[in-house]
Amino acid sequence: MITEIKSYQIIIALLKARGIRHCVLSAGSRNVPFVHSIEEDPFFKCYSVVDERSAGYFALGLSQQLHEPVVISCTSSTATCNYWPPVAEAYYQGVPLIVLTGDRDVAMLGQREDQMIDQVGMYDRHVRKSVNLPVVKTDDDFIYCQRLVNEALLELDHNGQTGPVHINVPMKWYSTSFPVQELPKVTCIERLGHETAAAKWEEKVHKLQQAKRILVVCGQSSYISDEQQNQMTEFFHKFNCSISMEYMSNVECEGAINTSVCLDSRFISDKKADELLPDIVISYGGNVMQGVKADLCKRAGQFEHWLIQEDGHVCDLFKSLTTIFECTPEYFFRFFNEAAGDDSRNDLVYHHQIEQYAQSVKYHEFPWSNIYAVQHVVTQVPSGSIIHMSINNAIRLTNFFELQPNVKTYANIGTDGIDGCLSSFLGQAVVLGDQPAYLMIGDLAFFYDMNALRIRHIGNNVRIMLLNNHGGEEFYYNGMYRDKASDLHTTARHHATAKGWAESCGFKYLTASDKDSYNKALPEFMATESDKPIFFEVFSEMSTDSKAIYDFYDLSRPRDFISDMKREAKEIIKSTIGKETAVKVADKLGIKLKYTERIYLAREGA
Repeated sequence: MITEIKSYQIIIALLKARGIRHCVLSAGSRNVPFVHSIEEDPFFKCYSVVDERSAGYFALGLSQQLHEPVVISCTSSTATCNYWPPVAEAYYQGVPLIVLTGDRDVAMLGQREDQMIDQVGMYDRHVRKSVNLPVVKTDDDFIYCQRLVNEALLELDHNGQTGPVHINVPMKWYSTSFPVQELPKVTCIERLGHETAAAKWEEKVHKLQQAKRILVVCGQSSYISDEQQNQMTEFFHKFNCSISMEYMSNVECEGAINTSVCLDSRFISDKKADELLPDIVISYGGNVMQGVKADLCKRAGQFEHWLIQEDGHVCDLFKSLTTIFECTPEYFFRFFNEAAGDDSRNDLVYHHQIEQYAQSVKYHEFPWSNIYAVQHVVTQVPSGSIIHMSINNAIRLTNFFELQPNVKTYANIGTDGIDGCLSSFLGQAVVLGDQPAYLMIGDLAFFYDMNALRIRHIGNNVRIMLLNNHGGEEFYYNGMYRDKASDLHTTARHHATAKGWAESCGFKYLTASDKDSYNKALPEFMATESDKPIFFEVFSEMSTDSKAIYDFYDLSRPRDFISDMKREAKEIIKSTIGKETAVKVADKLGIKLKYTERIYLAREGA
């Protein structure tokens, strides 16, 4: 019989998955759910040592002789303190111990709760990894807890170094119930590196060769080597894959498709997203801004996610991580290309499905809006230039349109904040010399960082387009705008203009507030030769700009009656009873929301 405590269920299941069976147990109440769940399980070999300090040293000796990780488990408070000496010894000897400390309700810390001290990260620098588990109530809690336990267990042996790890397990109450018959299905995350046995890598080669739907998701990368571009092209030809990119990834290999529009959750229907769902997702690089991230998260657990991560860090951005490849993207693609041999060929079925869907996006004549303004710059930026897209809306709009080849793109989406976009761009532009450098920036981001305009190193190659729609359009777009009061504190509506500041800083100033004035000013802004840097301030209205984006989605989106009805129903629920209330009502009624629906209701809509 197994405990009802989900966090311990996850721990036990992952210990079994990794073949970790030796456990040294000390008497106590807070670890009873773990102890009783394993003590009658024939998989585990249990040892009873009451004194925690002695138990830790005993486990150290076991591990040294077995050449295997060993678990030590105790109750809360000073029991955990007594592990300190053996944990430190294990750290300096490189002995892999798994330190499980029982804990109490985190809300009661410092509230004179019996037998409770602060145990989070208590072993400090003397463990290779320390995690504090959540109390698991929801599916999201389960995924988070599973990831944390995997993170800890993966650090038992990493980069040729071994040592102890700490897993702290809070509980809301004493638990002596063991009603569960079977352990939950868990994902045991693997990490493959250069030192991993060749058979493991070969196993992955075979899996890729058998897969019919492989999606390569390219995250933000400031630099992509020619070697990587070439290897990705070869990988595209050899495996049944499609390559999903956005401009921040700076990928120009064969087979790459900008899926920013077609896979956006506001464009794609649930039915179509299910049809295009991959068997395996391979990702690399930094942040992913396009909607494919949300689509995949909605379908968590329905595919494998292989992460290429040079430092081996666990990054479960699609909530479906199964394998980490601790290597560079160049090494990954080159290895699989060579291992596949010359006979492997992409049948292109999956690629054509995504390609055709991307080509189904229809472009109409946009009304006067910041979309119109961005379109006619982005499509004319000359090869060899750079575009910095500042933040969310500039990134979104730029990715709507096709760039010329060999245009490098940047955006401050590592932290996804509005501060510093202008400064970062100007630093990039200085290095380029005479090469044209373009910045697309919204008004809130610009005025936040406007002091950078007086940096004395700014060259005549600088072209700044300020999309001034009098506030934060993003809050209209993502549904945060409620009523006119929202314009005060949320969208921060204003009537400021940059004209005086730009001119006083030595810029040639251009302006537009409709199509005629824009079309007259555009040729001067796009001119590659100028005796001054150029600042182009484009005025529009954030509410109509946001509407123009939704109109674009609606006019070009392939219609699906059932998906559209679901979309509208969810919007009604969200606006009437509220997102959190809808999730709570479903839970109380025993309605199992799909991950898709839960995320929709809890976050931002369909």
